[in-house]
Amino acid sequence: MPSKQELPILCRPTVALGLEGSANKLGVGIIRHFPRPASKSDARPPAQVLANIRHTYITPPGEGFLPRDTAKHHRSFVVKLVKDALKTSGLTPDDIDCVSFTQGPGMGAPLQSVAIAARTISMMWDKPLVGVNHCIGHIEMGREITGANNPVVLYVSGGNTQVIAYSHQRYRIFGETLDIAVGNCLDRFARTLQIPNDPSPGFNIELLAKKGKHYVELPYTVKGMDVSMSGILAYIDGVANDIFSGNPRYAEDGEIITNEDLCFSLQETIFAMLVEITERAMAHVGSQQVLIVGGVGCNERLQEMMGIMARDRGGAVYATDERFCIDNGIMIAHAGLLAYETGFRTSLKDSVCTQRFRTDEVFIAWRDD
Repeated sequence: MPSKQELPILCRPTVALGLEGSANKLGVGIIRHFPRPASKSDARPPAQVLANIRHTYITPPGEGFLPRDTAKHHRSFVVKLVKDALKTSGLTPDDIDCVSFTQGPGMGAPLQSVAIAARTISMMWDKPLVGVNHCIGHIEMGREITGANNPVVLYVSGGNTQVIAYSHQRYRIFGETLDIAVGNCLDRFARTLQIPNDPSPGFNIELLAKKGKHYVELPYTVKGMDVSMSGILAYIDGVANDIFSGNPRYAEDGEIITNEDLCFSLQETIFAMLVEITERAMAHVGSQQVLIVGGVGCNERLQEMMGIMARDRGGAVYATDERFCIDNGIMIAHAGLLAYETGFRTSLKDSVCTQRFRTDEVFIAWRDD
């Protein structure tokens, strides 16, 4: 009987180890793909998530995470997480077909730390490397988990804000932020309010926003298909600083504006902007599906607002829970394995990381629809 290595890739299950570390979350995942049916009309069997381990670098309230310190965190925990992933999956290095890693975009030092770990594992285990675009990982994992066929994708995270749609083997960017990402806007306002970073500043803003009762009018900055959030942040920071200085702001009913009201107002404003540009993209490509990916995609209010818009258009919203929308290793394993199955490999000399790795730079060889 032929060994696993002797069988053609598309005739047997394949397994990938994925390492993610583009920001403050270090993730290691192991995924198994099953052979595609002989008929193109039949869907590929669902992928099997064998392990999805994550560890987050958390800083004190009011502080962000510096690249140097985040990289140190990743170096300290990556070996443990790889061992934990293997133990959880019940596999050994011999069972792994390829080692996938986030090649960009992201923070330079953390990316480099994880890339070094991936190169080391690749050489130790004698397995091919596959560099993965972080955004492509989010999109493909979202499609796999939700079953969304050909959606307009809203990618919202700490470092990225993009509206994307697939066409001719590329994920095309229809709109994006002109300055800071939505997650960065929320995180920085959390620092202004001294909101804890555990489990994440964006999640804690969401909890406060649910208690808000008064809407504070903020700048609304949509420019065509793009958005701008730096001015909104500067404005609401000014309002918060006025309140901290003993100069309260009042709502129309005479009540004092609270931190909860500010969080509510910030979410309502920037999420409305995102809904607007996503709806335009849906109209342009004729899609009835919206897939929300990225860490901010966990926000229930964003999902609710997007759902109202999509239902008005006769469509639907697809989103995942925190296991898959927050940065994780399984999405890198999945996207890497999709590329690996088409024959793609990343050589050592080409495995350098890049902080600026555009979504539309990647050729999507595994899709031909």
